[in-house]
Amino acid sequence: MKIALAFALLASWAQLALGAPTASLEKRDVFVPPVLYPHAGTVWFKGQRHNVTWDTTNAPVNITNKVGIIQLRKGDLATPLILASGFDILLGRIEVTVPWVIPDDDYSLVLFGDSGNFSPQFTIGGPNPF
Repeated sequence: MKIALAFALLASWAQLALGAPTASLEKRDVFVPPVLYPHAGTVWFKGQRHNVTWDTTNAPVNITNKVGIIQLRKGDLATPLILASGFDILLGRIEVTVPWVIPDDDYSLVLFGDSGNFSPQFTIGGPNPF
């Protein structure tokens, strides 16, 4: 029994030692750029094209993930609708097409890259009136 306990402790120690990083990692910063547009009071219509914009002025040098994704959110729920993906988060803007969704006033966008940052809620109306 003592041999089994000693072996288990030795194996646990070996796992910890082998799991430790062997090379120093480059320090990286999390970048959470605030979404500037759309903002509260914005009204989009289905089929329109808009530039989603965010502030990049305080971007750190070493960003963990520079590849951006913009996802539509309704109320407190994420939708499966990806409006843009694969862009450089440091661009500060990307054009999207407003999807065909149920008109409502509780939509927001999530800007993913380093982390997820939400826009304020805005309205998506019916078909483009123009």
